[in-house]
Amino acid sequence: MSLLYGAFQVVRAAGDAVAQLQWYATPSSQSSPGTAHSSIDDDQQQQPLSWFNVGIASLMLAINIALSVWLGLGMSKSLIVSTVRCIVQLTVLGMVLNQLFLTENPVYIFSMVLGLGMLAAFEVTYWRSKHRFPGMFAGAFVAITGSAVGVALFGNALSLNTHPAYTAQKFIPTVGMLFGANLIGVSIGVNAVMSSLDTHRDRIESALCYGASRWEAMKPVVVASLKSALVPSISNMSACGLLSIPGLMVGWSLSGANVLLASRYQMVVMIMLTASTALSTMLAVIFCASVLINGTPVLRLDLLTANKPKQAASVSGASRSSSRMTLLRAGRRPKSDLYLSRNPSCVAVASTTTSSSTATIRSHSGVRLISAAAGR
Repeated sequence: MSLLYGAFQVVRAAGDAVAQLQWYATPSSQSSPGTAHSSIDDDQQQQPLSWFNVGIASLMLAINIALSVWLGLGMSKSLIVSTVRCIVQLTVLGMVLNQLFLTENPVYIFSMVLGLGMLAAFEVTYWRSKHRFPGMFAGAFVAITGSAVGVALFGNALSLNTHPAYTAQKFIPTVGMLFGANLIGVSIGVNAVMSSLDTHRDRIESALCYGASRWEAMKPVVVASLKSALVPSISNMSACGLLSIPGLMVGWSLSGANVLLASRYQMVVMIMLTASTALSTMLAVIFCASVLINGTPVLRLDLLTANKPKQAASVSGASRSSSRMTLLRAGRRPKSDLYLSRNPSCVAVASTTTSSSTATIRSHSGVRLISAAAGR
């Protein structure tokens, strides 16, 4: 009996302790939306982070480096370089934004936006893509910067209630997030276009020989590339709030801001990210396909240049092969790469078993009509 009575006293004491806990903020401690909760005492405020904290966090990369060394991934150098680059870039960005947020001069604001757009286009052209082609930097810059600035101005003015829409404190962070999303989408889309054109070049050239228009030849490639490029952004938006907590809400929560207000901002930002990614990717993919299938129309894989020396061999092979299969030859294979290299103006020779036929031959120099009689 005494044991049961003792257990009852323990449960009762625990219940009283739980009942005395303050589960909700008192009216005097409630704060207005968007401000930090005043119920947190000054002594309990989170201490500002120092370089020592950043160094401690960097030690966790030892796990990645150890796995790379153990499994022979060869990624240790890339991890270290990426970490140093991230720290330097964010430090410089913080110093610039600290001064930029103090001004409302649109010249300074849009100058920084253009600078970020040029860096994003450079990243896509020379780092994220296996190959590049003439005009790729300009096309990536227009696609990434144009869509990001347009969506940011529209979203800030109508969804985020920012007046003027280019206010630095909201416009610069919003554009920065859009640039990051656009960079990923454009990189995936452009690489998918170049890879698809190289893989299916025989089918594309055969379609062109049969009289397919420029758009008819590139449409399947454009559609497939857009699908593959938009999957990450759509998946990220569908999993947002269920499988992951978005970065904006994490930042606001760590700073003690109102979480419900942060969730509404996150909704607007996620929609803006998806819309901007779709627009920029569509522009970049269509531009890439239009350059590699010119107005003649001719498939011009010879315009591709490898961004890395080890990829040069594959590019030269693709360039030679792009001249093949421009005329269907019944029962016979196209000329060899060696023959085409010695005779660049020759695309194919018409040969059929019918009484007479007319074949349209497309080459880099233009369009030719060749009539072939039976038996020739």
